[in-house]
Amino acid sequence: MKRVRRKQLQLRQAIFMISIVVFMGMVWSIYALSSPISGNRITTSAESTVSLNKHMATPQEVSKRYKIVIDAGHGGKDPGAEGASGNLERAYTLALSTKVFDLLQQEPRFEAHRTRTDDTFVKLEDRAQIANDLDADVFVSIHGNTYSDPDVSGTETYYYADESFLFASEVHEQLAEATGFRDRGVKKEGWNVLKLSNNLAILLEMGYLTNPSDEADMLSEMHQNRTAQAIVKGIKKYFVDREG
Repeated sequence: MKRVRRKQLQLRQAIFMISIVVFMGMVWSIYALSSPISGNRITTSAESTVSLNKHMATPQEVSKRYKIVIDAGHGGKDPGAEGASGNLERAYTLALSTKVFDLLQQEPRFEAHRTRTDDTFVKLEDRAQIANDLDADVFVSIHGNTYSDPDVSGTETYYYADESFLFASEVHEQLAEATGFRDRGVKKEGWNVLKLSNNLAILLEMGYLTNPSDEADMLSEMHQNRTAQAIVKGIKKYFVDREG
């Protein structure tokens, strides 16, 4: 009798152990089946992230880089206007143009160029040709005005091609506010440097060097910084508005 009971107990223990083994096998199978799926999901997500980062362009890469040519009026044997204090236009335009150029270089969407970097004479047709050869988006010529009457004052902007009118207006709006001089408006005029340009082209008359008050402001570092910022702001606003 005892022997029969012992066998029954051993049989139960064997069945219990077999059940545990079967159960563990089922659990392992379920884990093995689910694990690759989970792994694939992780891998797919990672690959998607890497792929997205790889092909995601920065704003600078997405936006077109606009070529801007800054022209410092006169230079070398062409002194330009003589100011009320005896200072020459060629020096003023170079100083201001350099500030504009430096600011443009800080803007990722712009590729800035200059027609002259020192006190050098450059022919009018060569100035326009520099911009044409670069296939520039815009050409901006910077000048200081002159008149026989020293009381005449103000800022004015010129364009020639009708396509340049909106660009001229955008820059002039910023410039007229920054100079603080009388706003003499945007005008159409056939200056050679504008007529020979194949791109948007404007000529800025910042103020009258022959007006003692205008000249004093124009020659100051603070005023040049402010007007340079205004020119760049106008250029930037023109292109940003059209990108949107």
